[in-house]
Amino acid sequence: MLEILLGLCAGVSTALGGLFALKRRDNLHLILGFSAGAVIGVAFFDLLPEALNMAEKRYQHMVVTSTAACGFLAFMLLNRIVSAQIQKEPNSPRHLEALGLTMHSILDGLGMGLAFRVSPSLGFVVAAAVLAHDFSDGINIVSLVLQENGSQSPALRWLWINSLSPLFGVLIAQVFRVPQTTLGLLLAVFSGFFIYIGASELIPESQHKHPLFSTSLFTVLGAAVIFVAVQFAHF
Repeated sequence: MLEILLGLCAGVSTALGGLFALKRRDNLHLILGFSAGAVIGVAFFDLLPEALNMAEKRYQHMVVTSTAACGFLAFMLLNRIVSAQIQKEPNSPRHLEALGLTMHSILDGLGMGLAFRVSPSLGFVVAAAVLAHDFSDGINIVSLVLQENGSQSPALRWLWINSLSPLFGVLIAQVFRVPQTTLGLLLAVFSGFFIYIGASELIPESQHKHPLFSTSLFTVLGAAVIFVAVQFAHF
């Protein structure tokens, strides 16, 4: 029951972040800048290190980092295929990035559930890291959807889906047993996804209409917040 409660708390953290992004739409370029730093920070400071730790018993570090690179390239190809489809059909939805963030939130919950199966202390460390960056996840997913069409309705829809995702991941962990090394490779794939989203989507978009130094500072701030949160969670 403790894992389920923490999964709900992660969802609340995500929802609060998303509602904050909606309220501050006038400063969306700053939110996008912060989100870019947060997404890249999650990839480099959280997902990739966890992937290396989880997979090292079976796979060399080169295999894990190569898996992350494959995730980056696969997401790039999928994104460009979807973009080409949108150009043919302008009214078709484009929520690939939002889906990637939602899948990451499911893995957050899955990681929490599996960590508690190893030991309560490990479970609390993972839960602290998840709660720390899920607020940024809420900002990220709202920012991505608003970036597409500026409509609040689909942004809210994806926010609620993303808010329920950690709980869904926790429930999956109660039913299925995923080998630690396999979970490590999955985290590596999603770190590649996040590096692409941050570097190729959010950073250029945040600078497109507002090429301000303050936007770059918010990107650095986003990465720094995630770094501190992850370090604090493992202290």
